[in-house]
Amino acid sequence: MSKVIDCPLNYTMNLIGTKWKPLILFHLLEGEMRSGILQKKIQGISNKMFTQTVRELEKDGLVLRKVFPVVPPKVEYSLSKRGKSLETVLRGLDAWGMEDLEV
Repeated sequence: MSKVIDCPLNYTMNLIGTKWKPLILFHLLEGEMRSGILQKKIQGISNKMFTQTVRELEKDGLVLRKVFPVVPPKVEYSLSKRGKSLETVLRGLDAWGMEDLEV
């Protein structure tokens, strides 16, 4: 079953085009990360929004969630193969931001 896509950019933006998704994906380029550490790297995100965003990323197959059966619960997030395929895009956005800040 093939998907009919009228606009590939619209498709991409629907996957990663919120305020928080690119930030979470970008920080996960560093490797797997515990949820608390990842959340601290993203200034201004609430617990509720963090949870909602990583769940959406997981549902879309961009992020993997690993739960460890310990007390207190330990959760780690990492990029899936599909999520890693966005590295060039994310690093490009970061580089553009750095250049634009210097103007």
